Amino acid sequence: MLPQFDAGRPRRSVLYMPGANARALEKARTLDADALILDLEDAVSPDAKDLAREQVVAAVKAGGYGPREVIVRVNGLDTPWGGDDLRAVNGIGADGILVPKVNGPGDVDAAAGLLTNEPIWAMMETPAAMFAAQEIAQHPLMCVLVMGTNDLVKELKAARVPGRAPLLTALQMSLLAARDAACIAIDGVYNDIKNESGFAEECEQGRDFGFDGKTLIHPSQIAPCNDVFAPSAEAVAEARDIIAAFDTPDARGKGVITVAGKMVELLHAEESRRLVAVADAIAAKEAAI
Repeated sequence: MLPQFDAGRPRRSVLYMPGANARALEKARTLDADALILDLEDAVSPDAKDLAREQVVAAVKAGGYGPREVIVRVNGLDTPWGGDDLRAVNGIGADGILVPKVNGPGDVDAAAGLLTNEPIWAMMETPAAMFAAQEIAQHPLMCVLVMGTNDLVKELKAARVPGRAPLLTALQMSLLAARDAACIAIDGVYNDIKNESGFAEECEQGRDFGFDGKTLIHPSQIAPCNDVFAPSAEAVAEARDIIAAFDTPDARGKGVITVAGKMVELLHAEESRRLVAVADAIAAKEAAI
């Protein structure tokens, strides 16, 4: 993973913003999303690609997004716009470049060849990507795997059903690859904006699987997503107790101790340190807004 990539920053809510919409690019500077994907691909019609590229480059260079991570999703290199997109966003100060329809490490190499060591995020949205997930995640410039669940449903000819049973294998394969390579894993979008309970359930499912956050399509999804993917106050307090207990002289050299009547092992201490680090990163981000 690249030295300039901060794996510890919060990525609970990752909001797509259409690059052709100047008002959206400006509004993004005020939203409470952890990360923003300024989109040149699916959210932009073919006749607006050049305008979107110009506006996104100008917006990233202008800055003003505060602690929000700013990512640009380019068009694929197999399109008329992909090469120009990558050349335009190279070196403009984006926190990462999201490459669509990555089918294997060769696609990452092709994108990287037009960039100068920018962190790369990969859309995992095809059957080929699932079979090559480990090789994609292991690429030296790869930092984040993003689930493209809408495209996966289409490619699989699957049904869009609550619980996402047709996608579970793909979600787990990508997550396994990400964790094996120490990459971040972001869950896919939820399309039914007005279905608040359904959205909350899918956020909880992604969190329970182990995803770091979820991609979003509307600002109304930010707050509930942030809530679900943030550790609870009770969990943080328990984690701090476990860390403190293992840091005492009496626990030195021990693999198992008792905390509040429960047996805890060193692996629980490691999990607790990770959880507290996440909570502290969220608090720092919110203080900076």
